Amino acid sequence: MKRIFGMECEYGLTFSPNGRIYLPIEKILGYIFEGLIPNSWPSNAFLTNGARFYQDTGCHPEYSTPECDDIFDLIVHEKAGDRILESCLPAAEERLREEGLSGDIYIFKNNTDSLGNTYGCHENFLMRRDVDFWKVAEQLIPFFVTRQVFSGAGKVLKISGKPHYFISQRAQHIHEKTSSSTTSSRSIINTRDEPHADAERYRRLHIILGDSNMSEYAVYLKVGTATLVLSMVEDGCIIPGIELEDPVKAIREISRDPTLKKRVRLDDGREFTGLEIQRMYWERASEYLQTQPPDKVMLDILNEWGRVLSGLEEDPMLMVKEVDWVTKKWMIQSYIDRRGCGWDDPRVAMMDLQYHDVNRKRGLYYLLAARGKTAKVVEEEAVERAMTVPPQSTRAKVRGDFIRFARAKNRSYTVDWTYLKLNGYWEETILCMDPFCAFNRRVDELLAQVPAARLNP
Repeated sequence: MKRIFGMECEYGLTFSPNGRIYLPIEKILGYIFEGLIPNSWPSNAFLTNGARFYQDTGCHPEYSTPECDDIFDLIVHEKAGDRILESCLPAAEERLREEGLSGDIYIFKNNTDSLGNTYGCHENFLMRRDVDFWKVAEQLIPFFVTRQVFSGAGKVLKISGKPHYFISQRAQHIHEKTSSSTTSSRSIINTRDEPHADAERYRRLHIILGDSNMSEYAVYLKVGTATLVLSMVEDGCIIPGIELEDPVKAIREISRDPTLKKRVRLDDGREFTGLEIQRMYWERASEYLQTQPPDKVMLDILNEWGRVLSGLEEDPMLMVKEVDWVTKKWMIQSYIDRRGCGWDDPRVAMMDLQYHDVNRKRGLYYLLAARGKTAKVVEEEAVERAMTVPPQSTRAKVRGDFIRFARAKNRSYTVDWTYLKLNGYWEETILCMDPFCAFNRRVDELLAQVPAARLNP
């Protein structure tokens, strides 16, 4: 089940000034990037950990993890994006003070703003080119539509003037089953075919309907179950008659029901809850794993998947700590019960947002984590290391090594997912088409020219 996967996370950004001075958000974003990527702003920029940071549409900072072939690597590098952005805040606020301004910069790992705009958390899975993509997509769509029961981040929205708690932040912004667009007609499965690898062997499965998760456990289960189901479908282990009558309608209906009792209709007229459809995939995945060589991680994912589905079926509130939308709902309900206020209280809307603050000193998720109210999957030391060090078993290691060399030699360079280029005199381009390959002879020769001490991240 060896596979390359990665995540792209767009962050919300806002500035709260001490006074009435308006400052364009573009300028704030520039301050954030200044210390992180010397002399590179506002261009695309890859980091020494192999990841990519850049400005996305709508002036959002976006972090793309390096290529990972291990789910735990993916989790630590996804969390490393949060830490990198958090680490930029003090210097950015200091730059403001140097210009005679003061205030607080907030970065939120969420998917919607107060004006109803949305920004994404995209998942990428390298998949086989020799399988029928559209048949795979038809099998995957019901899985992704219903996966929100454990991967949703939760959101308080007003419907006809009354507050309502939704499971997913992105569900209401999905308009198509499949589409090549990521903005004008957001879809469940994006069809843009950019494998960043040997196109004759691979294509990229690009999923854009998911929420950004604060919970490490939710990321583990979200990506792990998708990996397992994709492998299962690629190998021809399918679920007959699972197609939804209206997937876009279904994803919205499931999101609006935190009791998880809402039934959605299949093409053949049968109706099931999101939990029941997930259970069908779980049962088929159980059969599939019995035919495969032992895989400790996939077996653990299968067991955790089943445990969470059972817990959600018994009482969703049993999944506090593991599932973001449940944890947030519990947090807000506890506050309402203590204060005697309603869901329409402005403080509830503020809590809904502050749950996603990447600043660990004020983000409500991290305050819950400090009280043992969240499930840990990876060690913080691993996350801190991932801020500067790439995965050691994929192409990202070659990219990170090359960037460290170029910076140590003060050489101008250009980097993309599949190539490395030294600019100027003795210009040279190094192709890296195999995402599984963590070695490049030419990059090793370049590294040998620089003392090890100067290559430290």
